[in-house]
Amino acid sequence: MKIEPAIILSGIIMIITGLGLFYSIQNNSDLDQLLLYAKHGGTFVGLMGIGVIMAGILLRLMEKEQPPIEENYGA
Repeated sequence: MKIEPAIILSGIIMIITGLGLFYSIQNNSDLDQLLLYAKHGGTFVGLMGIGVIMAGILLRLMEKEQPPIEENYGA
């Protein structure tokens, strides 16, 4: 079962969501506490999205079938 593309896609969605949350909320000194938590949550979600993408790539690389090593040694 090929689950790696779904993992990579969810990581991309997490990064886009994190960027949206981080950059859509302005950084003011009188910012509501809930909006500040949403901005910091956007940072966290974006960074986790990078980790999810890396996990998907590593899963894809580990699942690849390696060719068998031929021990012929010129015989």
